[in-house]
Amino acid sequence: MGNKNSDMNRRKFLQKLGLGAAVMAMNPLDVLAGETRKPQTIESGNAQNQMTYRVKHGSGDKVSLLGFGMMRLPDNQEDINRLVDYAIAHGVNYFDTAPMYKGGKSEAMTGTALHRHPRDKYFVATKMSNQKDESLWQIDEARKMYEKSFRELQVDYIDYYLLHSVGGGGMDNLKARFLDNGLLKFLLKEREAGRIRHLGFSYHGDVSVFDFLLDHQDEYHWDFAQIQMNYLDWRHASLNKSGWKQDADAEYLYDKMEKNGVQTVVMEPLRGGALARIDDELNQRLTTLRPNDTPASWAFRWVGSHPNILTTLSGMNQMSHLEENIRTFSPLEPCTEAENKILEEVADVMAGFPIIPCTTCRYCMPCPYGVDIPGNFAYYNEAVAQKILPLPDKQASDYMTRKDQFAEGLRKALPDASTWATQCTDCETCLKKCPQQIRIPNQMARIVETLRRR
Repeated sequence: MGNKNSDMNRRKFLQKLGLGAAVMAMNPLDVLAGETRKPQTIESGNAQNQMTYRVKHGSGDKVSLLGFGMMRLPDNQEDINRLVDYAIAHGVNYFDTAPMYKGGKSEAMTGTALHRHPRDKYFVATKMSNQKDESLWQIDEARKMYEKSFRELQVDYIDYYLLHSVGGGGMDNLKARFLDNGLLKFLLKEREAGRIRHLGFSYHGDVSVFDFLLDHQDEYHWDFAQIQMNYLDWRHASLNKSGWKQDADAEYLYDKMEKNGVQTVVMEPLRGGALARIDDELNQRLTTLRPNDTPASWAFRWVGSHPNILTTLSGMNQMSHLEENIRTFSPLEPCTEAENKILEEVADVMAGFPIIPCTTCRYCMPCPYGVDIPGNFAYYNEAVAQKILPLPDKQASDYMTRKDQFAEGLRKALPDASTWATQCTDCETCLKKCPQQIRIPNQMARIVETLRRR
């Protein structure tokens, strides 16, 4: 690859980190933080409705950045109707359900509540929930589930339809549920016919499945995908011990979707409620900047600040939760650079410093840009073990001393700066070679951030 392409790739990677193009000619230790990316194509409502909207690529749908997750609904239909009525009146128009939610009752309850409103006032999302019943791997049985969704929701088309919970069980499970039986081909034809307006998938588990589906974007043309994303899972997804687990950090998933032109629907923005209940010491860091905001509001604002997010799902079964979330998104006030730094610190405190699971097998080498991948990882892990990393408390009195110590240690471990993580261009050549499935460019970005001069 020539020097021109090398420079272009590196510039793109540095821009992803938020760094200016001027850094190209600078010493790797003199990297400066750049500006925060701003969401693209945000539209707001009228004077009565200040909800923030994102525009769906292709169809032009104006989708509310706050979506209503219908998984944990009240038992009483009247209570559901009141929540839905309030949501629609205040600009929420994306409602996400599935055949298996609420013991199989959610689609019918959702349909009853929504059918009382004009069809152009809402977008409904539901799923092919065949993951727990192997009889539904037979296409005839799966089609019965699909057709039942139309009846329960009382619609003649579905706005957003998902392959539910792909990733669990790996590629063998994906093939059995959707590929070998012809079910995905059927759903693609349904999209062509207009009964499905947008087709996507929700991901949990084995990242090789996620990679396979996006690597075949030219064949499947996914309109959107749904992932677990919040400021803790952004770089610490492996620490999630409750509910479904995803093998890759949300940063990797989001970035790959953005590269492929696939918009993101976010689930678990509060990580099962954990980010709404952070401890008092961490919460104090947030209230110093925004005294009136709750931890939940911080988490929602962080998600919504990313430009490739189409909508952010919240399971709002209480009117107080719905009202607070609507206030947060009406309109959304994107996180500033200072606020993003605070949340990064909070996440690091909550997660600690996980080592990079590199075994120095060197299968990833050689790097086309000269980066010593195992060498960088070995030094980073040594810095974790020796407790010299300067994060997460950037207000600590020894913060700059630790940064200098980290940089000096890297100089000694890798005397040739051309082999440092700062030379990584995010070309992803290494990804398929790593038997540990390490998201190598994302880990390199973590080292680069540690080397920044601030």
